[in-house]
Amino acid sequence: MNKLLIIALSALALPALAAYPEKPVRLLVPLAAGGGMDTTARSIATPLGERLGQTVVVDNRPGGGGNVGVDIIREAPADGHTLFMGSATFIVHPLLYKARYVPTRDFSTITQVTSQPYVLIVHPGVAAKTVKELVVYTKANPNKINYASSGQGSLIHLTSELFKVRTGADMMHIPYKGMGAAYTDMLSGRIQASFPSIISVLPHLKTGKLRALGVTTLHRAATLPDVPSMKEAGVADFDVSQWYGLFAPIGTSRNVIDRVYREVAVILKSADLQKRMAADGSDPVGSTPAEFAVHVKAETARWSEVIKKSNIKAD
Repeated sequence: MNKLLIIALSALALPALAAYPEKPVRLLVPLAAGGGMDTTARSIATPLGERLGQTVVVDNRPGGGGNVGVDIIREAPADGHTLFMGSATFIVHPLLYKARYVPTRDFSTITQVTSQPYVLIVHPGVAAKTVKELVVYTKANPNKINYASSGQGSLIHLTSELFKVRTGADMMHIPYKGMGAAYTDMLSGRIQASFPSIISVLPHLKTGKLRALGVTTLHRAATLPDVPSMKEAGVADFDVSQWYGLFAPIGTSRNVIDRVYREVAVILKSADLQKRMAADGSDPVGSTPAEFAVHVKAETARWSEVIKKSNIKAD
């Protein structure tokens, strides 16, 4: 009897799975075209459409710190025909600002698509050659090391503060409106440290104008094979990356979520796509919906801790 019931329920689920998608799928990107998130979304949209049998259209909806796109996905039908590309910043935003959404409450996770490590860098004028030496130096010379971020409350800011929480390092935060101006001051030595993305700082590392001490993920980065991870450098409980992932409106069918996840996971195994992502400093992930949900909860808990301990306020 139980077996018959299972077979009957499975049969009922098949039409819903077979019918999806019934029309083109919209992939919302809450930022302008041309950035890292947009590039990632477009890299999977075409092959995903081919595998689903319907066009996947990337729909850029910048504005309101990402809230324009968030409001659209929150109000979209939970039928899988509107998806959303979120990021680590998407998790941090409601922790700092009065937001109309809570990621763990308002969205269903599909899969983490990419991970982009940060790297701790210093100006060559800083005597420290290792992470440990930098921490020792900052403790002996309070506020002598200025670190740059891309803005108050940015992920680079939070990553730097997490480093201070985990190590006791004493560094002064200097926020910039983007890393462009920050690099000018770092190259001149007016700013001594930062946690930029690998892809943005790589040219300066190759010329020796800046020095890398450690990458922020648990494993070394392929683009910086000689630079230790923070774990190798002795910093415990430190695994940070900028990431992009797919979400759906809460209540979306498990069949639909699993279908999109499976197709994206296959796409991310493409050698050509992996090569292009590596050129952008990204690692493909393709986690399961459950694994991605655990990741989002962990990110929320960690950044909440950092914001509280470091008393970080929004601009």
